Amino acid sequence: MEILIKIEELIMFLGCIYLFSRFNLKWWWFPVLLLLPDFGMIGYLINPAVGAVSYNIVHFKGTAVIIGLIGLAKQNRTLMLVGIILLAHACMDRAIGAGLKFPDSFWHTSLGTEKFW
Repeated sequence: MEILIKIEELIMFLGCIYLFSRFNLKWWWFPVLLLLPDFGMIGYLINPAVGAVSYNIVHFKGTAVIIGLIGLAKQNRTLMLVGIILLAHACMDRAIGAGLKFPDSFWHTSLGTEKFW
């Protein structure tokens, strides 16, 4: 089941790449923008609880969808792009096993306990 979930996340990530391609931006923008949501980790400089909130706000797929839909409704390409990037980043993280964070520890996530290194 775990591999099926990772494949699903990868497919959604590829869909985000396609949507990004429709913006006719230079491709080097994609990896640059894709890393920006990790600034949500800045809250961990205060404490794990604040860090979990700031991280989860930008890594919650609902945030991405709401921002993207607002952009679509208002025909605002910037908001649409922000939604796509947030969704792509969340899908990428889930595909590698990084979930939403609990307030007790960065490593305690919705997908279990992460150990990347």
